[in-house]
Amino acid sequence: MNDQSNAPKLGKMVHAVPSKLPDASGRRAFFTYKDMGVTEATGGMMRAQLTTAREGMKESTGWHYHVCDAQYVYCTSGWVDLEFETGETVRVSAGESIFIPGGMKHNELETSDDFQILEVSVPAKMDTVPCDPPA
Repeated sequence: MNDQSNAPKLGKMVHAVPSKLPDASGRRAFFTYKDMGVTEATGGMMRAQLTTAREGMKESTGWHYHVCDAQYVYCTSGWVDLEFETGETVRVSAGESIFIPGGMKHNELETSDDFQILEVSVPAKMDTVPCDPPA
């Protein structure tokens, strides 16, 4: 067995209960955001938040990328359609996830009315930069 008891720890333990999560600021007015306590627990090395649609998004967000090392999204309910600079369009549905490297251009096209995701970014601070569509 691999004993990790003496391995360096990344922050402190935090237990997030959805019904008790504080509101967090977010990038989109049509979503609500809940802070899961990971930013504070890791000293800003990672962020985790619960993002829920107020109602389904019917117009795209426009092309953009995030200034971060990585973004991981796990869809807890509903779905979101995304297009990427690779030319690929992906629907991420409940129970599915997607890993997006920092700096990858993408566009959120549409969501279901019951859309909710767990979003994790490394580091916690993740800026959004609008950009032109890929050629």
